[in-house]
Amino acid sequence: MEKPSTDNRIVMTLDAGGTNLVFSAVCDNRLIIDPITLPSSGNDLDRCLQSMVHGFEAVKQLLPQPPVAISFAFPGPADYPNGIIGGNLPNFPAFRSGVALGPFLQDKFGIPVFINNDGDLFAYGEAFAGRLPEINAKLEALGSPKRYHNLIGYTFGTGFGVGIVSGGRLHIGDNSCVETFCLYNCIDTGNIAEATVSAGGIRREYARLTGNNAEIDTKEIYDIADGTREGDQQAAQQAFATFGTVAGHAIAAAASLIDGIVVLGGGVARGHKFFMPALMAQLRGTRLNYNGDVFGYVQPQVYNLDDEQEFNQFAQGNAHKLQVYGSKRLVDYDPHKRIGITLSRIGSSRAIQLGAAAYALNNIPQL
Repeated sequence: MEKPSTDNRIVMTLDAGGTNLVFSAVCDNRLIIDPITLPSSGNDLDRCLQSMVHGFEAVKQLLPQPPVAISFAFPGPADYPNGIIGGNLPNFPAFRSGVALGPFLQDKFGIPVFINNDGDLFAYGEAFAGRLPEINAKLEALGSPKRYHNLIGYTFGTGFGVGIVSGGRLHIGDNSCVETFCLYNCIDTGNIAEATVSAGGIRREYARLTGNNAEIDTKEIYDIADGTREGDQQAAQQAFATFGTVAGHAIAAAASLIDGIVVLGGGVARGHKFFMPALMAQLRGTRLNYNGDVFGYVQPQVYNLDDEQEFNQFAQGNAHKLQVYGSKRLVDYDPHKRIGITLSRIGSSRAIQLGAAAYALNNIPQL
């Protein structure tokens, strides 16, 4: 893994939301200016692009040295490698017919422009400046020879986002279409996973269980589940558990294919104590073959790395010496296949910004 934390080049960043555009800049894995906020105007292309130009110009005026790139996440479908935004974007309808946003900004500022999905940059930030280096450092401190190089990042919020980093490289795919929201929903089988694994999914499940269709947000349901707000506590806890079951089923499929650390972030992740048991039950579930043999749904054993006892077991493994046949030479062998799941420590917003900067710095030459 490259380590951009020692890189003092500056990258301008943007958090593009449906209401506001929040501009900042990153250097040495930290935000170096106070954020600048402008309205998104996502239904008016001229105003939206003017806001982007004005925002980056304002950031540039505050920097101690010229930036080397612009890098940010943009919600919705896109041709990210070519910087073209288009498709069904509810918060940015003016972009639906296709807008060459990256080339537009590159023409304006004369520096490389990188645009990626927010789930991708969340995973990239966690891989380079978040949980992955933390976990490897802790393994080293505990004397474990095991190191991890692959990561799947999930964002739990308005939607069910994903990003994959393998061996230090972001997996973008051939169509900029690495998605998890549309996977199979193991409970509500007629719908996609995101119908349940989202803030809206929790609200709908709570309404279904209680018969109360009054408007209520996910934080209020969390408070009800936690017993700090009046309401149906059992239904609130069950709504989060249903979320965890569907999320765990979807995550298990990806974890089986990628074989690495799983990091969870996003606003709904604060409800982890209510959804994590159901999520872990899916990751640790078993399946049968036609002979009745039992197999783990995820072949490696899955550890909750936020539990200190489990982390120690995860670090210990089953390492021992193995003698080479016909020789006295010994080699190290650990047959215990294991991966871990953990919550983001730096938060999804910071991970996305740090990921955006790291992605830019790792894709332009060092001057």
